[in-house]
Amino acid sequence: MYILGISCFYHDAAAFLIRDGLPVAGAAEERFTRKKHDTSFPINAINYCLKEAGISADLLSYVAFYEKPVLKFERVLSQHLETFPKSWVTFCTSIQSWISEKLRVESIIRKKLRYRGKIFFIEHHLCHAASCFFVSPFKRAAILAVDGVGEWATTSIGIGSDNRISLKKEIVFPHSIGLLYSTATAHLGFKVNNDEYKVMGLSAYGKPRYYNNFKKIIDIKEDGSFALDMSYFDYPFGKKMPGRKYIMEFGPIRKKGEPITKMHMDIAASLQKVTEEAIFKIISNLRKESGEENLCIAGGVALNSVANGKILKKSGFKKIFIQPAAGDDGASLGAAYFTWNFILKKKRTYVMDSASWGPSFSDNEIKKFLDDKGIKYNRYRSASALIKDVSKRILAGKVVGWFQGRMEWGPRALGNRSILANPRIPEMKEILNSKVKHREEFRPFAPAVPAWLARRYFECDFPVPIPADFMLMVYPIKKDKQKLIPAVTHIDGTGRLQTIRRFQNPLYYDLIMQFGRDSKVPILINTSFNIRGEPIVCTPEDAYKCMMGTGIDCTVMGSFFVERKNNLRDAWDSEGVSRNE
Repeated sequence: MYILGISCFYHDAAAFLIRDGLPVAGAAEERFTRKKHDTSFPINAINYCLKEAGISADLLSYVAFYEKPVLKFERVLSQHLETFPKSWVTFCTSIQSWISEKLRVESIIRKKLRYRGKIFFIEHHLCHAASCFFVSPFKRAAILAVDGVGEWATTSIGIGSDNRISLKKEIVFPHSIGLLYSTATAHLGFKVNNDEYKVMGLSAYGKPRYYNNFKKIIDIKEDGSFALDMSYFDYPFGKKMPGRKYIMEFGPIRKKGEPITKMHMDIAASLQKVTEEAIFKIISNLRKESGEENLCIAGGVALNSVANGKILKKSGFKKIFIQPAAGDDGASLGAAYFTWNFILKKKRTYVMDSASWGPSFSDNEIKKFLDDKGIKYNRYRSASALIKDVSKRILAGKVVGWFQGRMEWGPRALGNRSILANPRIPEMKEILNSKVKHREEFRPFAPAVPAWLARRYFECDFPVPIPADFMLMVYPIKKDKQKLIPAVTHIDGTGRLQTIRRFQNPLYYDLIMQFGRDSKVPILINTSFNIRGEPIVCTPEDAYKCMMGTGIDCTVMGSFFVERKNNLRDAWDSEGVSRNE
């Protein structure tokens, strides 16, 4: 039995296909269209999933959509009516997409896929809850879904048991932790639904001097409930999220190209502090009320890895699970599994301990691409030769593109579509930010380390939670180890580590271990294989183009080694592309 989950028309459109309760394939639409955070109907992602399964859409048993569009439209209509006439311009703009797409989801699915079977429309926060609980290792768990907004809910708590989920409480729009964070993101001059993670990274550079200012805006109760003072916000009726009162409180909106000041850093730090306070209050009360020892989290706010790394210490929960695509892309997975486990009442048989569910390319396919384009390359005779050579190059300070196996599910590169470098070189962070990624200097890079060695370098939870495998946990780096890995030590002494277990990715794991033998430190810099403003690479062509437009020295695709200096005829300057973001 095949079930296809779909999410689209808001942000991060994606598709995920399961067969008899086991994953087949999943990917975000952006990876195929090369349009970051593509919201459009994910026809390319769907076609990939069907191709991976070797089926056509008429063999699908069910299709599941990640929200109830009519219920969501009721909320949109209600908020516009409540704030009329201020909402008139925004309403006129948004109603077009509702009429042409969002209220026509069923007909679009049937037309695009030529599908005649059953389509389930599942509430958004139920999809988030299913996405984290039904693929977790827990028989029972408390559940938190927290994001900007679904249909009405912005925060939901509940319980999962076997193949059942029950959401007990919710906080509804316009009161939203996610929308508060997005408002601050917009005020600090970054893109909403895109750059919230940048604000999280920036927060480490500041002091929470504006914490009390934020406490005037959000009232956090002891029971974990909260309410926003809506006089500070324009998002219920306008395109701009910060209201006049918000701007009076925190100063003018930073414009594109303007420098980031100490004030901006302090605002980010204050936002992160109040966000963590709200999250920890919710979770601590959830622990007391539920009596559960396991916690599953999903929703866009679950991508806040700084907060995630503190949850077990702050809440009383013993174990935590977050799946790799915690945002709306992952709700497609949730829709599929809610259908399988909850609606069809099937037993749970799968734990998501790997994120490798995207497209892969054989050596024959890679060779054909290289030959067709006249690209100069060498080929390794064995995996052992590949690992030893790449390790030596990284040790010497080379920046290596790493294109292996199936593309990752979710927003993080986890050793399949990665850029790898030496964390022991102090200048490597600046080199990667300026010459390769063309991104802001304050943004940190992730250390990748074998899970069994993580506690040697990091003050992490024990046992190391599965979400750390998906780069979803930030932990302090031990003080005596920070000098060993300066390029991945953030300004506050932390690292958003990726732990790796050999069964997940043997070649990547073996490379890190080889680098450990060569350097005495079994840690690599792992950053996503892309430049700022573009999605992570999907195909060999994407990878080659990215290398040739950046300061990446070489790329290893399958068993093939391609060096930039040997193919300079294809060089181009990607800095202009990233500058426009």
